[in-house]
Amino acid sequence: MELSCTKIANRVGVADIDMQSHAPRWYAAYTCAQHEKSVATQLDARGLTHYLPLYKTLRRWSDRRKVVHLPLFAGYVFVRMELRNRLDVLQLPGVVRLVGFNAGPIPLEDGEIEGLRQALEEGVRAEPYPYLHLSIGRRVRIVAGPLAGREGVLKRWKGAVRVVLSLELIQSSILVDVDATSIEPVSSSVTSARA
Repeated sequence: MELSCTKIANRVGVADIDMQSHAPRWYAAYTCAQHEKSVATQLDARGLTHYLPLYKTLRRWSDRRKVVHLPLFAGYVFVRMELRNRLDVLQLPGVVRLVGFNAGPIPLEDGEIEGLRQALEEGVRAEPYPYLHLSIGRRVRIVAGPLAGREGVLKRWKGAVRVVLSLELIQSSILVDVDATSIEPVSSSVTSARA
């Protein structure tokens, strides 16, 4: 789930964007604050493929407590589309832009979104986590389950094994619960090669 800005820029050049306009890919749509659900509803009404990952949390008010569903990546809705159809998304109220660089919007890897969707559907517990640069902490690779192949930073919390996974493109991280047997350490030679 982690790609440096340089790797992203090298992976998708200006010429590549024209070629990708005919192939549906996942893009991150940046939204106005607290408009993620509204944008998802509009995308749904227009029949556009999208994904808004949510997590459950308990909110307390002075008179009550309630379980609410909040966006896992605040400010983002993921949209699967042909790049040439980007105006269908950009014209929606609440959408600010598609995430990218000077050359235009940058697609996410299909496996990132599909793996996340499958993991959440299977009940993997996830919650937002402050964005980390991936060189901080012990790096591990998830070797089993829908998130297999993803690398992140190991965190322990009350005896549970948790991994911080980051989406470099949107500079956001999430904390996921994993089984201790489904992770392996990433060798230092691999880590230094990625740095």
